[in-house]
Amino acid sequence: FNAALRDAAVQELSGQGFRVTVSDLYAMNFRASATQDDIIAGKEEVQLLCQRGVAFRSCEVGPVVGEMLDSLPHLPFPLYWFSVPAVLKGWFDRVLTQGFAFSLSKIYSKGVFKDKKVLLSFTTGAPESMFQPDGIDGDINVTLWPLQHGILNFCGFQVLAPQIFWDPAHCPAAKRAQMLDGWRARLGGLLTERPLTFAPRELFDLSFQAGFRLRPEVKEEQKAQPFGLSTGHHLGKPLPPDDQTRAPSAGGNKK
Repeated sequence: FNAALRDAAVQELSGQGFRVTVSDLYAMNFRASATQDDIIAGKEEVQLLCQRGVAFRSCEVGPVVGEMLDSLPHLPFPLYWFSVPAVLKGWFDRVLTQGFAFSLSKIYSKGVFKDKKVLLSFTTGAPESMFQPDGIDGDINVTLWPLQHGILNFCGFQVLAPQIFWDPAHCPAAKRAQMLDGWRARLGGLLTERPLTFAPRELFDLSFQAGFRLRPEVKEEQKAQPFGLSTGHHLGKPLPPDDQTRAPSAGGNKK
């Protein structure tokens, strides 16, 4: 079904006049694990990420990175163990390296890819009811936080709301066809969508002395709010509904 979703995206976007590049990690025999082969010989930095950041252009994925991140990266995948398949995790590990995708001064709202949008679309093996706050699998917003905030927002991407296809393996054919139709319809207006909101780095004291924590005045302001600031910055309060799955309306903040 993920292949069908990919093909629908290629067909729809090509029909709109866009140039679509498909990077099939399996067809590329992409190696998921980061190894010594990713590092230029002779470098003596201690931290692997720093080494690989300096040595990035020697990595076998170097030539295709520009194509994959040229405009609107669309990352489709089946949800495996509440996360991405190993090959996509390996792509994150080996491509989004320090010195290329981020630096100490270029993260989050001032990140390297702050002018680019990205979209996750994925299938689940369980129905939507199981991923509710009272469902046995827990809130899907919590599941998505490490991916959308910890990887994509960290690198500065404007993250569009995810496209989730709930449990297609156990749906009738008519329901899967309806999912595909809804996906095509969304692709028609994708570039005009508002991204998800994340706490901007300006709300934090970005110093080692303060531990990169929320500024005291921000925490004071948040006391009057019914929900936490975000899925990750909930401050001991209820998580904001749909924080990782729905963009704010054009009229203002979604909370």
